[in-house]
Amino acid sequence: MINHPFLCFVPILLIIAQSAEGCYTSIFAFGDSLTDNGNLLALSAPRIIHQGRLPNGETYFHHPTGRCCDGRLIVDFLAQQFGLPIPPPYTEVSKERTMDVRAGVNFAVAGARALDTDFYDKIGIIDPVTNDTLRVQLDWFKHMLPSICGPEKDCGGQLKSSLVLLGPFGGNDYRYALFQGASLAERKLLAHLITDAAVSAVNELVELGVGAVMVPGLVPDGCLAVSLTYFGSPNTGNYDLSTGCINWLNEFAEYHNELLQTKLNMARKRHPTAAIIYADYYNAILQLYRNPEEYGFRRTTAACCGDGGPYNYNKEVQCGDPPTTVCPDPSVYINWDGPHFTEAANRWITSALLRGPGRYTLPHLDTSCISEAASARHFTDA
Repeated sequence: MINHPFLCFVPILLIIAQSAEGCYTSIFAFGDSLTDNGNLLALSAPRIIHQGRLPNGETYFHHPTGRCCDGRLIVDFLAQQFGLPIPPPYTEVSKERTMDVRAGVNFAVAGARALDTDFYDKIGIIDPVTNDTLRVQLDWFKHMLPSICGPEKDCGGQLKSSLVLLGPFGGNDYRYALFQGASLAERKLLAHLITDAAVSAVNELVELGVGAVMVPGLVPDGCLAVSLTYFGSPNTGNYDLSTGCINWLNEFAEYHNELLQTKLNMARKRHPTAAIIYADYYNAILQLYRNPEEYGFRRTTAACCGDGGPYNYNKEVQCGDPPTTVCPDPSVYINWDGPHFTEAANRWITSALLRGPGRYTLPHLDTSCISEAASARHFTDA
């Protein structure tokens, strides 16, 4: 149990913000399995990591890459849209010392939490996947700064035109806490600690010279096949009948996201010349559940890759492990494997972030550098 006083929610402050600067020269990413493109696979024994086996990666890369997806992630689409190479995983560039990392690196690790392992050890919440938390990823980034900044050691110049994708963080913190019986009051306390950690990381990155930091909110966790399987109930009142999602889980994600936005406002006041961007993953994704046919989806809450059950999810058998099977057409599914999204869903989420316009990013990204031809190519190729 978490022995801390409950902290009150502070309402969101309205802000008037300038557009974030476009034409990025590099993209750096931190986060968990929604952003990891191979770090956990490299850090673990490949034979026990399911994302190192097909059908993961089958749609775009045609082989497993360590992504929890059939294809590209949001960070991959963002890089391609801005004309940048997909940032390689940190574990790859740390071994290949000759690689030019100035165009970006991905530090995200599947299973990563926002808060440090020591904190969870003290309160008795176990992390079964990784100890590579937000703090560890930031330390990797700082260790790599001499390589990122180049021989001139001009970090200010190099990082000023960089875009950092910071997260989302918090999904694993809350999920592990929920699985181990955390109360609503305890999860609300965690929300304050998690959002504090995220904003502290924003401040640190800006002070290192980063010009733009994009911080995603939580996804609508109540719509995920893993959540619907774990927390399913015969009480129809627990569900949004229009989407099939669990209300109380989505309401908590909204609580976290509102708290995060309030604290990001404080960071903007502290750093008025930096672009500190809130990315509304929650509503960008929820639009797919509310109007699936409009975006080409026919299956919403069931996973494409899984081992049966109402939502095709079995916690004992992960996608890529026998006897899981994969749907014939992932492009009509929102959910890939239980906790994660298909490439088709990631494509639409990225499109919403870039072309809202401004509905899903605050301040909105300046996309004037994205050519229509390049955009169409990367959003449609396979």
